[in-house]
Amino acid sequence: MRNATKFLLATTILLMITGVVFVIGFGSAYLLVGSGRLPALPWAAAAPTAASPSLPPTQEVEVEGEDVAPGAAPTLVPIPTPSNEDEETFQLFWEVWDLVQRNFYGELPDMQQLTYAAIRGMLGTLNDEYTAFIEPSVAAIISEDATGEFEGIGAFVGMDEEGKVVEIVEPFEGGPADQAGIQAGDRVLAVDDVSIVGVTLYEAIGMIRGPEGTEVTLLIEREGMPEPFEITVTRARLEIAITEVEMRDDGIGYIRLFEFSSTASERMEDGLEELLAQEPRAIIFDLRGNPGGWLDQAVDVADLFLDDGVILFERWSDGRERSFEAGPGDVGEDVPLVVLVDGGSASASEIVAGALQDRERAILIGELTFGKGSVQRPFTLSDGSELRVTAALWFTPNDRAIHMEGLAPDIEVPWPEEDVAPEADPQLERAVEYILTGE
Repeated sequence: MRNATKFLLATTILLMITGVVFVIGFGSAYLLVGSGRLPALPWAAAAPTAASPSLPPTQEVEVEGEDVAPGAAPTLVPIPTPSNEDEETFQLFWEVWDLVQRNFYGELPDMQQLTYAAIRGMLGTLNDEYTAFIEPSVAAIISEDATGEFEGIGAFVGMDEEGKVVEIVEPFEGGPADQAGIQAGDRVLAVDDVSIVGVTLYEAIGMIRGPEGTEVTLLIEREGMPEPFEITVTRARLEIAITEVEMRDDGIGYIRLFEFSSTASERMEDGLEELLAQEPRAIIFDLRGNPGGWLDQAVDVADLFLDDGVILFERWSDGRERSFEAGPGDVGEDVPLVVLVDGGSASASEIVAGALQDRERAILIGELTFGKGSVQRPFTLSDGSELRVTAALWFTPNDRAIHMEGLAPDIEVPWPEEDVAPEADPQLERAVEYILTGE
């Protein structure tokens, strides 16, 4: 029986490592929550995803050869046959596990936990935080995130400073949570009488999310209230607002993109058309706190502002290279442009900002960007989990490597260490000053 168990686990590990090719989309990005200025994860499903300690801030993923559109049928990958030498080396694993089973005083993990731990340990030897294994429940949420819609209560959330309690960052205006009376700063202690204190953000989301029209009861702790109290919310199907658009009184258009989900370029084009119809003197494009998203969306968003030429280069370890180029005829090619960036601007954000900076289409104002310039190839595994493997690096049009380096802004404006007024934004104010004065 023990030999059969060994064979089952070894086969499972092998299957999960090889897996099935998934889609070109990265899934949704993981937002860098913490400054209070960034959106967090919308409850109950798809949306900009909040940072998870075990996952990188964002991942560009692409299949070799032709791009595979989201929803395309996966391609089977042949399972390699291990050599006798590999099998002999792997016997050490079973030697250790056998001794643990015989001698450990305490509860042993089940076979799924053991498999997942073995995979994570193996990937840890690569010293690459972006080559990652994602469990099925989390992979399902990320996959739904990519659609730009979800079924839930409609609120951005994050974890508290200790990482133990889920906090409401901001309800969607007019959404179910907002209508039910949930407020920014509320702490969620339980879901339908089940405590969520100490669970991960994704576990909490799995408990909150549910079909449109169903109810969920949250136990809320609110500052100034003597005791926690319950709020019942009716879930709805919601679209994530990934852009913020404003025509300012000074004649400057402002557009912010929160993440590069599957509708990013469409939403950006709509926002630009709305602003350009009002004839702005310039546009401020805010990429602060945007952790990235889909590679094709990054290319399309950059193309909105560029009439031709290279947007980025992608290079694989075997020397192959691929370029992505802009085409003429897009809505934002002529309007004066300033781009805001900071340490939360990562990956796809850096693709866009780097292209606009190298092509001298816009200046960057703010802080050094995150420095994520690698491309991950995704595999959907046999149990619904996902494996993402770093397969390439990308470079700006001027052949600058961004990975672990980041983009330096043309005008550096550090965010003040001391507290600033809620409505104050020194980086935005500096961008306005540059547009109005030229300096």
